Amino acid sequence: MGYKIEKKSASGREEVAVLGATFEKGKPDGNELGKWRQKLLSRREKLNYLQSGERYWYGKEWYGSEKRRNPA
Repeated sequence: MGYKIEKKSASGREEVAVLGATFEKGKPDGNELGKWRQKLLSRREKLNYLQSGERYWYGKEWYGSEKRRNPA
């Protein structure tokens, strides 16, 4: 796949080379959207998937971009 390189003007500088779109045109297969349960085979895989998602939203042991290091 050949990449498109575009020339764009930057503020305070001369033109710079910017990488263009790198995706292939088309539509996703509509049959596979939202079917995470069918992709995970065992019950243990499904539980790990759900536990990791809850840890992302409710965990206190990490400092993600959505959380403050020092609570207000």
